[in-house]
Amino acid sequence: MPASAPPAGVTTVARNALVVLAVIAAGATLYFMASILTPLALAMFLAVMIDGFARVLQHRLPHVSRRAALPLAVTISLVLFGGTAVFVAMNGANFVGQLVAYEPKLDAIIAQLAGMARVKDPPTVLSVIKGLDASKYLGLAARAVQDFASTALFVLVYLAFILASRKGWERKAIGLFPQREERQDAVIAFLRIRDGVERYLFVQTVTGLMVASLSFVAMVAVGLHDALFWAFLIFLAVYIPVAGGVFAGVAPPLFALVQFDGYGRAFVLFLALQAVGVIIGNVVYPRMQGRSLNIDPVMVLLSLAFWSAIWGLTGAFLSTPLTVMAMVILAQFDGSRWIAVILSADGDPQQLKNKMPNEPPDAADPPPSKGPLSEPSRRRPKAA
Repeated sequence: MPASAPPAGVTTVARNALVVLAVIAAGATLYFMASILTPLALAMFLAVMIDGFARVLQHRLPHVSRRAALPLAVTISLVLFGGTAVFVAMNGANFVGQLVAYEPKLDAIIAQLAGMARVKDPPTVLSVIKGLDASKYLGLAARAVQDFASTALFVLVYLAFILASRKGWERKAIGLFPQREERQDAVIAFLRIRDGVERYLFVQTVTGLMVASLSFVAMVAVGLHDALFWAFLIFLAVYIPVAGGVFAGVAPPLFALVQFDGYGRAFVLFLALQAVGVIIGNVVYPRMQGRSLNIDPVMVLLSLAFWSAIWGLTGAFLSTPLTVMAMVILAQFDGSRWIAVILSADGDPQQLKNKMPNEPPDAADPPPSKGPLSEPSRRRPKAA
């Protein structure tokens, strides 16, 4: 007698177990290969940003051709990043000097807190610094600078090779997916990832500029020192979900406590920054973001914790784009689609009801224009 087929439930459980084990193995690989993969992820992120910037320049500037758009976008991006590095170098030392000048005020605040906690002989800032192992922390700082320099170098090298190999992507797609239908699905998934990341970058940049500008006005109004540098830090922090908003609303008022006598100005600044965060985060941001990412808010927090744990600060910055990419890829396979459904906000990870504007039509739509990546395919049968 032939052996009976295993029950469907057992097959589903085994398949889901394999998917979970594969996710755990992938997470371990990402963690142990962080030194190699982190620069590559940053380079891919920058490549998507520069590619989108080039298309914007091509469409907005009538005299910029398609061939000239990419070099122009790369040049402008390098100038912006170089200017940012110079700005940080020029203002960072002054910012640290301000903290050193506030040593007496810090000692007074420590004494007040110690008195509230009934602690006798509270330490001073100078005593704490003297008690630290200077050689140890100087070594850590030197190693951090060295790691940053090496990572930046690898990112630039990866970015150069990624941009140089753009012309071969189309031929690689044809080689990887010889069937028209499979190739079309792959292009749709790629465009959804690209458009989602670009939309995320655009929204975060615009809202970050709004938050930083309004915060700068509030900080100047109360007379906070280094308001421009604080505004720059707030702009960068906005790219980190949740934690960036907390930093933007709390860090400058804490600095104001050290700078000003009394608590009045610090409290006013705290209220102003909280009002900015509430208005931008609850009114402007949802209207601009819409359903383009389609990620559950709880999953945003979990993805921030996950990517920060395995890739540190880089993972915190890239947590949302990486989660968008993972959700779209996992949605392409039956065995892992349930993970994509959990990550999505509305249970439709492929966003079939709301396709991205730049997506090519699927097989059920009218045939698209000619092109190796947009060939018409046969109508797929509907799933039972």
